[in-house]
Amino acid sequence: MVGAGGMLGQDVVRVLGHDAIALSRAELDVTDARAVRQAVAETEPDVVLNCAAYTNVDGAESEPEQAMLVNGEAAGIVAEAAPAVLYVSSDYVFDGRKGEPYVESDPTGPASSYGRSKLAGEQATAAANPRHFIARSSWLFGAGGKNFVDTMLRVGRENDEARVVADQIGCPTYTGHLARALVDIASGEDYGIHHVAAAGSCSWYDLAAAAFEGAGVDCRLEPITTAEYPLPAPRPAYSVLGTEREPLLPPWQEGLDAYLAEREVHA
Repeated sequence: MVGAGGMLGQDVVRVLGHDAIALSRAELDVTDARAVRQAVAETEPDVVLNCAAYTNVDGAESEPEQAMLVNGEAAGIVAEAAPAVLYVSSDYVFDGRKGEPYVESDPTGPASSYGRSKLAGEQATAAANPRHFIARSSWLFGAGGKNFVDTMLRVGRENDEARVVADQIGCPTYTGHLARALVDIASGEDYGIHHVAAAGSCSWYDLAAAAFEGAGVDCRLEPITTAEYPLPAPRPAYSVLGTEREPLLPPWQEGLDAYLAEREVHA
């Protein structure tokens, strides 16, 4: 797999075990086509899980070329070199206007530079390799990197109150659960697009409130609108992922409980 050093990548490595070949960004630059081809030739994998990504949603607005290079062009490089490939994509390939869960066959329409780069990665992956899996997920959090839950717990412990957006709805997904599902998908031959996100949905405000309750954080939360907390990148108001395939992940609340328990172990 590539992108082994990221938040999701670290959990995928744990699922795969010691026999897997896992390369971090420092070990393999996925934008270097020659290096990617050489790595695949030397390791001879059955399938490459591509977890390498430019993940700074707001940063992509000021660095669209870099986001497109890593999420778009590099995805095609990896897919072309691999015998089969799984590319991790995002709910942000949708504009959020549907008002009900998006399924795999729904038309895309990203509103942000980040979303456009992830859609470009999907397209490059599919064009380069017929044996491809595209796994869209949503609102990732896990122990291997910075994430919304981690940020809110820090804010909640340092402040008496916090304001959190309540009018964006998605599927908060624990990377520990997602990693297992990705390995299961990549082990089969059900090629194409998969929506792989936690069951259920909530707002950022709901997620923060559940995290505070689960972690015993005493901080008053105030719900606010997206307009009251402007960010460089537009977010879809409703990017809940449904599926036309067999659902794979537990509810987001179970993922949050597992994450909080994992944080306690490593505290």
